[in-house]
Amino acid sequence: MAQVDVEYAIGYAFAEATWLTRALTHRSASPTNNERLEFLGDSVLNFVIADEVFRRRPEAPEGDLSRLRANLVNKQSLAEIARGIELGECIQLGSGELKSGGHRRDSILADALEAVFGAIYLDGGFAPVQRVIADLYANRLSDLPSAQELKDPKTRLQEHLQGRGYELPDYQVREVDGVSHDQSFEVACYVRAFDRSSSGRAGSRRKAEQRAAEAMLDTLTRDSSNG
Repeated sequence: MAQVDVEYAIGYAFAEATWLTRALTHRSASPTNNERLEFLGDSVLNFVIADEVFRRRPEAPEGDLSRLRANLVNKQSLAEIARGIELGECIQLGSGELKSGGHRRDSILADALEAVFGAIYLDGGFAPVQRVIADLYANRLSDLPSAQELKDPKTRLQEHLQGRGYELPDYQVREVDGVSHDQSFEVACYVRAFDRSSSGRAGSRRKAEQRAAEAMLDTLTRDSSNG
């Protein structure tokens, strides 16, 4: 995939092509890479998305706006957008990253896309990058999740129980597998009021707790429906 294909995909033609070359160069490939552009693009992206959600949710409080923005600019969302325009095929990687499939890695894709935003800003100014971001995010911006959907499972479970006058759930680590740099945690979530237990497994205790809380919410929702 050539740089001209990237320009076509994002709907922007660079006046100075070296900006795009830099944006698509990973640090493993050259000392002259996209890290500084990624820093700049991250700030531009955050502002543009903040402006979009502020206008689209005029009644939303600051906390909800912050969660909406975070949901839209996280690494996963950026990587999905980058895959949608096949950006990975054009990222210049060092031999090690090439062998390990770096062009498919979320972090590399997300950083490269942010670097492209930074490059557009330097090449053409704010208006073009605002338009490109709005176009790439069009579907996500037109279907923004509700405030409740944006809350993490532990928060939703806590609010579910507190709203009904029940005590908070108890989380306990059941099992830890693997070596120190590659561990897997299994966490149990116990709700005393219903004598219900669920479990979740993930690569960190926090994520395992979230999955256990999600499973508990599913259980309590089913119980409520069947009751």
